[in-house]
Amino acid sequence: MAEELTFDIPVGAGVGTRANADGEPVTPKDAATVILLRDGARGVEVFLQHRVKGMPFAGGMTVFPGGGVDSRDVDASVSWTGPEPAWWAERFGCGESLARALVCAAVRETFEESGVLLASIGDAVVTDTTPYQEAREKLVSRELSLAAFLEANGLTLRADLLRPWANWLTPPQEPRRYDTCFFVAVLPEGQEADSATSEAVSTGWQRPEEAIADAKEGRRMLMPPTWITLAELGEFGSAAAVQAVEREIVKIMPTLVRDGDKVRVVMDPA
Repeated sequence: MAEELTFDIPVGAGVGTRANADGEPVTPKDAATVILLRDGARGVEVFLQHRVKGMPFAGGMTVFPGGGVDSRDVDASVSWTGPEPAWWAERFGCGESLARALVCAAVRETFEESGVLLASIGDAVVTDTTPYQEAREKLVSRELSLAAFLEANGLTLRADLLRPWANWLTPPQEPRRYDTCFFVAVLPEGQEADSATSEAVSTGWQRPEEAIADAKEGRRMLMPPTWITLAELGEFGSAAAVQAVEREIVKIMPTLVRDGDKVRVVMDPA
């Protein structure tokens, strides 16, 4: 069994938490989050979104792109290259069907929320997503499934552009709970991440340490998984180095405990 980990954040820093819910714990919804990376002039940069305050979950928070698994993400007809679902299932400790759905959700949500498409035509990774903007809107509205979108455009999902990073489980006291698998991916050459999503008021690239500094100064709000992930990423010198690391994925359920002038995030293996 993995050891308990702790991570201290100064009291008053931009740490986002939600009020506890009454009654029985809700069943967590499976979700995928993708940490988009690129190499900037001063080191690794991550793509961040400042969510609309009125959003039911993480409203007003600064987050990575991502969202819940759609029932159609499990479609086995998806054209796929890279590590097979069995490989992902082993990394995330889940069944192959769910592993397939998580990878598909990661690719779909990244495209919906940032316009970055982790797919290829033949062996060539997509460099221009302009032809797919109408389909992007239909994916957002759920008029179109990922499998149908890929098939209609002769595209192949590129699971090899993703790497597993972490697995966070919302504590049982929260009114909305997610079992979220975190992935990392380097921004494909020629593509640009955009702000064309109704879920965010602003987006942009930032060095992890700068995002944390903004949170400490109250200029942004971060949930503990986002803060801790940014702290981890700040240890790497390049996007390639992040993708090359082999991580053991352990499902973590954080607990926040006030400890003097700090908030101690206790990261218990779930």
